[in-house]
Amino acid sequence: MTTEAHIKKEKEKARLLRKSRWWQNKINNASCHYCKRSLKKSDATMDHIVPLSRGGTSVRGNVVVCCKECNTRKKSDLPVEELLK
Repeated sequence: MTTEAHIKKEKEKARLLRKSRWWQNKINNASCHYCKRSLKKSDATMDHIVPLSRGGTSVRGNVVVCCKECNTRKKSDLPVEELLK
């Protein structure tokens, strides 16, 4: 089960990851991972593929660039669950 301490720790890691050169390169000329729409840097959000609330971590392999609409719609679902809706 995911604890509040786990989520707090991973959110801090996500904040640091957003400041990294790797993330800055990802959001330059980015497109949404889910709907493929082109995004301005200011419209790009970080989405955890496996949500923190479900045990996900803030590592490069678990985060993608997406638009705010897709990030809001996905909530704490896994991508495969989103497809089943």
